[in-house]
Amino acid sequence: MKIAVTGANGFIGRHVIPLLIKQGFDVVAIVRKVSKETKLSNECHVIEHEIGIQDDLLFSKLGAPDVLLHLAWGGLPNYKSMYHIDIELPKHYHFIQQMVVSGIRSVAVVGTCFEYGMQSGALSEGFETKPDNPYGYAKDALRKQLQFLQQENDFMLTWMRLFYMYGEDQPENTLYSQFKTAVLNNDPVFNMSGGEQLRDYLSVDDVANKIMLLVSIYKDIGIVNICSGSPVSIRSLVERWSLAYKAEISLNFGYYPYPDYEPMAFWGDQSRFEKIVHL
Repeated sequence: MKIAVTGANGFIGRHVIPLLIKQGFDVVAIVRKVSKETKLSNECHVIEHEIGIQDDLLFSKLGAPDVLLHLAWGGLPNYKSMYHIDIELPKHYHFIQQMVVSGIRSVAVVGTCFEYGMQSGALSEGFETKPDNPYGYAKDALRKQLQFLQQENDFMLTWMRLFYMYGEDQPENTLYSQFKTAVLNNDPVFNMSGGEQLRDYLSVDDVANKIMLLVSIYKDIGIVNICSGSPVSIRSLVERWSLAYKAEISLNFGYYPYPDYEPMAFWGDQSRFEKIVHL
């Protein structure tokens, strides 16, 4: 079975593609531009394509894949920017629509926990979506558009709501990368928020493995959380990283205010994922 992966050279893409290849998929990686920074397995085919640019021959150029794993999305981490609604939403919908009309049989798309909005506690897929920032709104709107598209086209849809993740090669503006950089620079202090907020964190390796499992099922799964199911305070998380790195660095709690676009305590319910993959 052939799978096309957008965002292939991104943080998740570079981790999930080797797993898909090991699983036996024939992988074709879609990237904006091949360069010396492109870090992909030589066991996958690489195709240059800019999402948002119409190419009626794209499906055939990709080798008529059976599955589309859509990881691509721009404009992050500026969650409050209208760019997500004005630019990202329409171009990603039209791209996926083109792939479906061309013959793709299964579509798996990465969503976000921000679709749940400011709801607190353990969040399950049956909750009503209440996005409170443009990024969450755009992702939620894309899912709904694709569900309408399913009414007119026969394809399977898996919508994977990501919570939080960390790992090597994560973008520089993330908490993990900022902490790692501070440690490598021998900074005496790491400035952060009060750290009492509760979040749901997974390593990128765990995230990639969960995505691979869902894609491998090749069914119309619908919405499913990609999460640990266990809340952890940001303070405890950073202290854990500090111990792992044996870092001699002081954590300056309260330097930054708490984000106003997310509640203080929320995490994912992973019981539906466990049921789907029979864990």
